[in-house]
Amino acid sequence: MVTGGQRNDGAMLVEVLADISVPRLGRGRPRTRPDAVIADRAYSTGVIRAELRRRRITAVIPAKSDHVAARKRRGSAGGRPHAFDAEAYKDRNVVERSFSKAKQWRGLATRYDKLAITYRAAATIFAIITWLRT
Repeated sequence: MVTGGQRNDGAMLVEVLADISVPRLGRGRPRTRPDAVIADRAYSTGVIRAELRRRRITAVIPAKSDHVAARKRRGSAGGRPHAFDAEAYKDRNVVERSFSKAKQWRGLATRYDKLAITYRAAATIFAIITWLRT
């Protein structure tokens, strides 16, 4: 899904989650709900966490340090800290390495293309070339 250059990633979360379709190995309709979403601290907003909770998706997102400090300042009224699976979060580096490879393509990293279709085509070509090399 390609958005405008200044568009926030979190604003597109609902559309991205709606487009998920993972085919099953055997018979049956494809899965449309992931087991978990692993993200960095930038996605630790209440709106994103609420949407994932509404869809019954585990959020593996560390809490921002200012949120932790505010909760501690409020004491028992600060609420319960968010659950965080540190072992699952370690798998996030695979995605980060993939983005690092994509940034080697200057056109993808700088987003010079004016049309979304040409940018998407470059991303598809990059994915095919990367897949063929492995």
